[in-house]
Amino acid sequence: MVGCATRQSSAVGKPVRIYIVTDLEGASGVYQFAQTREAGPLNDKAKEYLMGDIAAVVRGLRAGGATDIVVLDGHGSGAFVPDLMAPGAKYITGRPRSGPLTDLDGSFAGMVQVAAHAMNGTADGVLCHTQSSKTENRYWYNGVESGEQAQCAAIAGGYGVPTIMVTGDEAACREATKFFGPDCVTVAVKRGLSREAAELYPFDEVRQALYKGAKRAVAAIGKCKPYKLSVPIQARKEYQVSDKPGEPPRKVTKEGTIDDVLKLLNF
Repeated sequence: MVGCATRQSSAVGKPVRIYIVTDLEGASGVYQFAQTREAGPLNDKAKEYLMGDIAAVVRGLRAGGATDIVVLDGHGSGAFVPDLMAPGAKYITGRPRSGPLTDLDGSFAGMVQVAAHAMNGTADGVLCHTQSSKTENRYWYNGVESGEQAQCAAIAGGYGVPTIMVTGDEAACREATKFFGPDCVTVAVKRGLSREAAELYPFDEVRQALYKGAKRAVAAIGKCKPYKLSVPIQARKEYQVSDKPGEPPRKVTKEGTIDDVLKLLNF
């Protein structure tokens, strides 16, 4: 369930700031879009599952030597439950807010992506999509199809911040290793069988793995390199548009260049 990376953490006494960006689809126990889209009991419970994953990661990062942790609610409709926030971190949620990764800058030693999912079209990716599962968006940067993990990591890379850990389903972890290399710690919390079916792992086992993985991620900071895109970025986006209710959607393609990686999600 866990990808490994080992290295001694930063020198004693040196501040180690970690930025966590979260989603909801990759959380423990989440395998249906109904858990992530519509307000109600399923969504409420899914948010609780996410907060349990976050808490385990925060505890592990602190145990590994992180001195300052910021956690950003990256799910579109919001997914934080304030009374379940683990101590030892600051939490950012709500909209509007500044930029796609609010308060991220070069002072952070590493980024962690919690509850990530695989990009659109991944056969065994639980709830796989890129930005929108309703319009079935797909993105290419400099000829490489990329999902939300790569998008977040590229923005962090613009500040020189490496992605040191990714959690989600097995497919999300495989994608993380492909884009960020074997030194990025991965922790799988479930295994996809199809887009809305999964083999779920027991919460107690998952939270232990998340805690241990987070400790290793702090130790791996020196080995993990920022994920960078060459600028200007040659970008392509495909998505579906429905002109009239009941009619099949048509595919639309947009192409262009992006001259600043921090504006990646404006395309």
